[in-house]
Amino acid sequence: MSDQPRRPRTSGKPYRRPKKDPVRILAFEALRAVDERDAYANLVLPPLLRKAREKEGPETFDTRDAALATELVYGTLRRQGTYDAVLSACVDRPLREVDPPVLDVLSLGAHQLLGTRIPTHAAVSATVELARVVLGDGRAKFVNAVLRKVAQHDLDGWLERVAPPYDADPEDHLAVVHSHPRWVVSALWDSLGGGRAGIEDLLRADNERPEVTLVARPGRATAEELLEEDAAVPGHWSPYAVRLTEGGEPGAVAAVRDGRAGVQDEGSQLVALALANAPLDGPDRRWLDGCAGPGGKAALLGALAAQRGALLVASEKQTHRAGLVARALEGNPGPYQVIAADGTRPAWRPGSFDRVLVDVPCTGLGALRRRPEARWRRRPEDLEGFAPLQRGLLRTALESVRVGGVVGYATCSPHLAETRAVVADVLKQYPDTELLDARPLLPGVPDLGEGPDVQLWPHLHGTDAMYLALIRRTG
Repeated sequence: MSDQPRRPRTSGKPYRRPKKDPVRILAFEALRAVDERDAYANLVLPPLLRKAREKEGPETFDTRDAALATELVYGTLRRQGTYDAVLSACVDRPLREVDPPVLDVLSLGAHQLLGTRIPTHAAVSATVELARVVLGDGRAKFVNAVLRKVAQHDLDGWLERVAPPYDADPEDHLAVVHSHPRWVVSALWDSLGGGRAGIEDLLRADNERPEVTLVARPGRATAEELLEEDAAVPGHWSPYAVRLTEGGEPGAVAAVRDGRAGVQDEGSQLVALALANAPLDGPDRRWLDGCAGPGGKAALLGALAAQRGALLVASEKQTHRAGLVARALEGNPGPYQVIAADGTRPAWRPGSFDRVLVDVPCTGLGALRRRPEARWRRRPEDLEGFAPLQRGLLRTALESVRVGGVVGYATCSPHLAETRAVVADVLKQYPDTELLDARPLLPGVPDLGEGPDVQLWPHLHGTDAMYLALIRRTG
């Protein structure tokens, strides 16, 4: 009689090894990194995809597999709030008591069932196989039981069951239906104003996968050159923008590899262009990007400054991010300088610059399309942490610009506490300033509001929700 332990059986069927599905294993690994390490999916996915291609080979793990893995990760993160509500109705205990790896597998399954066209049987069986590989047979049975309950209704059917009626609680209804934290729904609604249609359009846009947008850096590349790429079309608003409509790989574009072009949301391009074209009183020789990391706006500003013979100083507090800025500016056709300095303790004399941009650190609520996990990490109290820094950076910017020069205050958040409240508070301390009307500096862009500042929106402009106020020193 053998001394080797028998493999346990739960039925009369022989034991079968679970099939390893590289696409779903990759998606699970990405979700675990986002949860365990507070990583960002857009930073985690590329190396995981490269590793999968190298391990499996391009014939086994092709572009369709990469696209499915990307959809599974981003779709699950975007709809996490909705799927949590559905899973809560299918699990006999609070979700917080479910082990996080199990919940990630359940969420991946819920997305396949409710958010994709994958057939029900295939979605359940593939997810249960994933559970057997990464969780073990025992917990795979739990996953199977829960997903069979999820499969009893489609997404609309579940929303009727788990979302409170709009008339009873509008914000909670929108939070569940459109998968945003309630406080974010409230903040966006306040910033947007208006009725139900506008906020629903915005929340829907946050859950759509954004196109990849490239910028042709002036004097180094042209939009016409980038338009020669497959599935490339002109940007909506920026003359330097080109959109890759079929999720093209930027690294495959020669101009991007050479640093003559880059990946940059069109809203960020418009902010840089507006500051560069704002009317000045006096010379136009020295520009400052006071929060330059990771370097996208600095590279565009540097190229624009070079066309006028102006010097760009790009300042970034964190040394490693200053290195990214230097890399982005490498090869700039005009003079520039990259320094590692605290923007609230300037390494330059007051009044040294003609144009100053401060794209301040913020909650990032304007880029939820690109970083869907951010909506679940941010808390209302984060606003209090950013407020002193945002005000300090704007004060430094106003002191760094000469009389007659212009400051651009920008942030990738539409939250009023990070936009108009900051500008209004700081300008009370600087009476010798005036707000410029930024709208004419975004020619052709509609729906810019009453001004003089500008708030861009994903659902109206196809950009991140960038905010811009332009301020001139008058004395």
